[in-house]
Amino acid sequence: MHTKTLVAAAVGLGLVTLSACGSTDTKGATDSRTVTLVSHDSWAVSKNVLKDFEKQSGYKVRVLPGGDAGQAVNKAILTKDNPQGDVFFGVDNTLLSRALDNGLFQPYAAKGLATAGAAYQLDKDKHRVTPVDYGDICVNYDKAYFAQHHLTPPQTFADLAKPAYKNLLVTENAATSSPGLGFLLGSAAQYGDGGWQGYWKKLQANGVKVVDGWEQAYSQEFSGSSEGKKAGGDRPLVVSYASSPPAEVIYAKKRPDTAPTGVATGTCFRQIEFAGLLSNAKNTKGGKAFIDFLLSKEFQQDMPLNMFVYPVVKGAAVPADFTKYGPAAKSPETMAPEKIAANRDQWVKSWTSLVLK
Repeated sequence: MHTKTLVAAAVGLGLVTLSACGSTDTKGATDSRTVTLVSHDSWAVSKNVLKDFEKQSGYKVRVLPGGDAGQAVNKAILTKDNPQGDVFFGVDNTLLSRALDNGLFQPYAAKGLATAGAAYQLDKDKHRVTPVDYGDICVNYDKAYFAQHHLTPPQTFADLAKPAYKNLLVTENAATSSPGLGFLLGSAAQYGDGGWQGYWKKLQANGVKVVDGWEQAYSQEFSGSSEGKKAGGDRPLVVSYASSPPAEVIYAKKRPDTAPTGVATGTCFRQIEFAGLLSNAKNTKGGKAFIDFLLSKEFQQDMPLNMFVYPVVKGAAVPADFTKYGPAAKSPETMAPEKIAANRDQWVKSWTSLVLK
């Protein structure tokens, strides 16, 4: 994957380029001065910010990327008795119960936790995970397509099932993709336990296309992305993120005045990402210091243009370009972790038989 594709991929929480790994050799894995971070492939931080942590704390950071969020969480669960590292970053609210139920993390109340918004602290009584960032999974649209066809872009879940938008939407497989799962959960939050299946039947009848993951959906099928244009993408609607439009502007060869893509704000689902100290971590002291660092204003303000997510710490500044072209959804769908835990696997199973049959 060349640099431009990596940059475009930064739009997706599950596909951000890995950068600034600090120490990446395998020798220091059990060294008391090395902190090993296990993460999905989205982890990214500016080199100078990571160096500041290493200088101030005295720890070297080693990063072990483990695929997309689902793969990384499953791998961490399988190796929990003899973990690959000390800290895990990247479990989100759609998968949180799986990690907690399997005893993946040990409690730690991070310094600075009080500065994180209460809405993001989904394990506040036990402190097994620390909120780090949030973003919104939303349908994006290709502005040029809708202008050329004199068609108003959809704004809600209900709009997507209307005949005017037949054969225009591409989404990701809910069983294999974090945004795909988020979109399914958003529809379940919108239509309820008994209504989401009927909604998906309508989407299916309206020609929704399902692909394995975000990279394929956004960079190959979506006509509005820079990579999708090159790939001949012909779907002007895609499940992506509210932060996708600013990435299209910031990384364009010739910077446009406005983003070429827009967000259907009535289709958003809030995704929160967490970090936790692994239950059998060898360097718990270093792991705690690293989790504290993740809540520092320096790291929180560095995140938006590296991982295209929003900080959870109150008062952390977000770059003007980021807020101008990708404001967070005002009223995203949400779902209690307990409800996700109780229904996720069955919903995915039902969705698979319904949509992929």
